[in-house]
Amino acid sequence: MDDIDYDKDAFSDIIAKDDRYAPNAYALLMDAFCYLCDNAKGRHVKGEDILAEFRERALDLYGPMTFCVLTEWGVTCCEDIGEMMFNLTDSGRVKKNDDDTPEAFAGGYDFKETFLGPYTVD
Repeated sequence: MDDIDYDKDAFSDIIAKDDRYAPNAYALLMDAFCYLCDNAKGRHVKGEDILAEFRERALDLYGPMTFCVLTEWGVTCCEDIGEMMFNLTDSGRVKKNDDDTPEAFAGGYDFKETFLGPYTVD
């Protein structure tokens, strides 16, 4: 993983096969994943960990605009993050274990509640 600069990676090989998600979404996800891997101390990084780190990074970067930014990039639910992870796996950027499945990302959190809720005024 160290020989790819994810800040400059256009993910064009992935986009050519599956154009549902913007390159910036993959860059954000790779940033979260690499951070988790660097701090995993040899343990396997699970889908729930990836979802949590993705959420935190997205909110830190985009604040009240997070929901708008992510949906503009094609990311509207946790299942989309799982799809992107498996696209990254298929491209050779990420390795997976035999027990990793897209279902690990299903229903992680509600996007509207998570990304709009903290900024909603009653």
